[in-house]
Amino acid sequence: MKTLRLFALLDQLRLAHRPVSAEVLAQRLGVSPRTIYRDVASLQAMSAPIRGESGLGYQLEKGYFLPPLQFDPDEMEAVMLGLRLVMARDGEGLHDAAERVSGKVAAAMGKDGGERFRALPLLAVTRQRAGDDLAARWGSVLRTAIREQRIVELAYCDLEDRESLRRIHPLGLTLFDEVWLLTAWCEAREDFRNFRLDRIAGLKKTDENFRPQNGRRFKDYLAQL
Repeated sequence: MKTLRLFALLDQLRLAHRPVSAEVLAQRLGVSPRTIYRDVASLQAMSAPIRGESGLGYQLEKGYFLPPLQFDPDEMEAVMLGLRLVMARDGEGLHDAAERVSGKVAAAMGKDGGERFRALPLLAVTRQRAGDDLAARWGSVLRTAIREQRIVELAYCDLEDRESLRRIHPLGLTLFDEVWLLTAWCEAREDFRNFRLDRIAGLKKTDENFRPQNGRRFKDYLAQL
């Protein structure tokens, strides 16, 4: 994800005709100004000719182009097949993001490489599932809550249609063939719990943050499996 963010930052700077502040860049890329400062420093360490400093704005020297990405045939096909699989499952709220990634990867591969990438004879087909609309509805909110480490209030229906209210710390999402599964730390149960996205009756992302603790993280849950 950081690599894609660095590409996006360079794209913003390349399109700018005058210095752009970290605050403006942060707003465009959906990150904090502190992240912009770190990313600019990372790019400068990789010899990207970015001029300016925090408080004044940043600008990319004219004529600077990224070297094209180099993939071997298997790597290229793996990337494209994964993206097309996500795009095929349109009900999960990631279709547009996958299309944007595909365009950015193709652009970063240069003219010839990008044309070969777009023309790869790989197709992903998947059937629409009954819960796909709900997965798309809740999935976007939950992915944001996971990134921001926000406590979520959840109304959930079990397999017998009994509804319960939970306060949870959302930790990770798992895609099975039929359903999306949310893994969370449940405050009431003081333990990990899994929730099917298509069984969620309602949810609210609160303004409260949780701090990951040893034994309560997604990797701790996975270690138990």
